[in-house]
Amino acid sequence: MLGNATSGDRHGRRALILVENLSVPFDRRVWQECTTLRDAGWEVHVICPRGEKRDTEPEAVIDGVRIHRYPLRAATGGPAGYLREYGSALWHTARLARKVGPVHVVHACNPPDLLFLPARWLTRRGARFVFDQHDLVPELYLSRFDRGKDLLYRAVCALERRTYRAADIVLATNESYRDVAVRRGGKRPQDVFVVRSAPDIDRFHPVPPEPELKRGKPHLLCYLGVMGPQDGVDYALRALAKLRDDLGRTDWHAVFVGSGDAFDAMVELSRQLGLAEQVQFTGRIPDADLVRYLSTADVCLSPDPRNPLNDVSTMNKVLEYMVMGRPIVSFDLREARVSAGDAAVYAPANDEAEFAKHVALLLDDPEQRARMGKVGQERISGQLSWRNSQESLLAAYAAACRDHTPVSASAKDRTGKRQRS
Repeated sequence: MLGNATSGDRHGRRALILVENLSVPFDRRVWQECTTLRDAGWEVHVICPRGEKRDTEPEAVIDGVRIHRYPLRAATGGPAGYLREYGSALWHTARLARKVGPVHVVHACNPPDLLFLPARWLTRRGARFVFDQHDLVPELYLSRFDRGKDLLYRAVCALERRTYRAADIVLATNESYRDVAVRRGGKRPQDVFVVRSAPDIDRFHPVPPEPELKRGKPHLLCYLGVMGPQDGVDYALRALAKLRDDLGRTDWHAVFVGSGDAFDAMVELSRQLGLAEQVQFTGRIPDADLVRYLSTADVCLSPDPRNPLNDVSTMNKVLEYMVMGRPIVSFDLREARVSAGDAAVYAPANDEAEFAKHVALLLDDPEQRARMGKVGQERISGQLSWRNSQESLLAAYAAACRDHTPVSASAKDRTGKRQRS
């Protein structure tokens, strides 16, 4: 039998975290969860895909967390590509879960809403199932593919329902997601815990600016994040073209940090807009280089357009801009206001001309930029700090394990049936 899983006995308990869309520890939220659980006495295992340039080892122990990685080729070619990707991921995850063996908690991070399937082998052996909802997949589908509520949309809704039904506990990244888990997912409010993402302020902090990163211009603009169809990099580029053409501003250099399946298309759009000399695409870069760019930036860009997903999602880039003390220009989204407050100025949703005007106003007002940066840092070190999320995460695990002892693979009678715990 695995050790007793009551809230008073943390030592000897085992957790398995399942991730499909990023490698670990590159996935910062998942890594913070891993280290929080480790520090609370849990033995933590992770199953995730291998990275392309980092996190490439099939197995690694990092700071006491054991990570099991599998090869995965990202989807290309529409729905058939996703079927291949997810089929491979589920097979590898199930294979490695059997290798890890029985655990007290199996913790699945979406997308996709499919990881309850390989988790079944563990939940049938007594593990509690925690669903960590990073994205609302039905809204992601509507926002990314522009296909409407077709058959595939109904399929992802059904998978979300199945995942909610399987979950003993749900972790939501903000109150909007929590409301969805209760209203659409039918979860009891006491079984849904808000665990906000937050930068690690001990690792992620400003350094002296480096003016040479501005490429000879007075100002540096910075975008950080994933570059997918729903992330608004195209809105940012068109806004920068308006900043140059309509407002006559050429006193800036812009850096776009990150990658994604729209990366090549965004580089091409930049060229078509005549921005190639003023806009630099770095791809993914080491954290040390990212900190250098953000520490030098005068204004940071959060161009996520309003769509069913973005309006209710917390953007990690906004939080990372804030911890670095940078002022932000954002479209007016519900959760963007919750996160940034007065650390951002808000253009009307999806209005590229107004976005450009807000950038210009901030470039001309260094005192306001400094005030906004200070507000952001105060929010991150206060109400939005990871310390608060740590408490919520550990409370969620305590709720999952309360009065529950899992059954190990060896706890069977001679007929092969499980014995009662």
